[in-house]
Amino acid sequence: MTDRSSARVRVRVSSSSGFRRGITTVAVVATALAVSGGTLPASAAQTPASRDVVRQGLERLVHDDQFPAALAATVDRDGRSRNYAVGVADLRTGKKAPVDGQVRAGSNTKVFTATVVLQLVGEGKVALDAPIERYLPNLVRGVGIDGRNITIRQLLQHTSGLPNYTDYIINDVLGEGRHTYYQPRTLLDVALAHEALFAPGTRWSYSNTNYILAGLLIEKVTGRPVAEQITDRVIDRIGLRHTYFPGVGDEGIREAHPQGYQVPKPGGPFEDITRLDPSWGWTAGQLISTPSDLNRFFSALVGGKLLGPAELAQMRTTVPIPDEFGMGSGARYGLGVSSLPLSCGGLTWGHGGDTPGYATRNGVTDDGRAVAIAVTANRAPTAAGSAHTDALVDTALCK
Repeated sequence: MTDRSSARVRVRVSSSSGFRRGITTVAVVATALAVSGGTLPASAAQTPASRDVVRQGLERLVHDDQFPAALAATVDRDGRSRNYAVGVADLRTGKKAPVDGQVRAGSNTKVFTATVVLQLVGEGKVALDAPIERYLPNLVRGVGIDGRNITIRQLLQHTSGLPNYTDYIINDVLGEGRHTYYQPRTLLDVALAHEALFAPGTRWSYSNTNYILAGLLIEKVTGRPVAEQITDRVIDRIGLRHTYFPGVGDEGIREAHPQGYQVPKPGGPFEDITRLDPSWGWTAGQLISTPSDLNRFFSALVGGKLLGPAELAQMRTTVPIPDEFGMGSGARYGLGVSSLPLSCGGLTWGHGGDTPGYATRNGVTDDGRAVAIAVTANRAPTAAGSAHTDALVDTALCK
């Protein structure tokens, strides 16, 4: 823990368009409990620098919503990019949060996976409306589950009806099993041990199992490891210098990063959960990235740099997301991406991710605006924390 009398939350902003870089330091308590209860002095809220609505939103996430750190990267209507960091990277040492630090990107991984599948569609190696049985025969079987009736489209769209394997292992991942290595087939077996949620194509329900099968599909069709395919076809292709698919046994985060935290019990102290085996997420959630790399990826994707016009159009063909999933009014899901109406008009495209220690939210628009936000707790410490993170995406894109 840091000393209560001298702990500080630091706010840093960098800009690639020539803005002066600076550090605004506001004295607040920054221990695990004190960060959660700190507030900005009125005088600090009135400074010219803090009129930046993105910075204000990040400060709120740290000071009011109790996240140890909040990072963001934005691209405005004029193509100017900015990076932000608020809070502390390490509650024990009080070290400042790194600008554009690496985080576990969670379910943003699904968009990378879907992109590779759609590239294979464009190459004529995969048919979207073919059953998964064609590529992985006799693999997808269970109570009410038959791979002969589940198409590739339904997997990518979350309309397959397959149970979500993480519902059955997440407590172990967050606890004593965080250093366990999971084979992809083990994850699939966990799901297939449970009954189908509904008949394929009749409803929508988010299931990480769909994207484990998508990863197995990629490996079967290409004859190569999926990490290699994602790296060659996406990461290296558009120059994502700080994004990678961790290798077997790689439990750390390679570059500058804020620590990831969880609160195991309501009202309890933060627990550092940065180091863990990410294999439990595989092609549904294993990637590590930065806010600016996520912006670059989604902008390249929506801009047609990764998929042909026909495949991108398929990706952007959406179905409604039921309100019960809390994705927001008007939310829809395509093939690996979601869309949401903006308060200022138009749509934002993105995904986001929740994974042990980190949560990310992002969005890009067809006219080039982009934002990615990362906070260093996968479960919001306050009831309003997640809603405030979601709202900041809209604020950043509509400012």
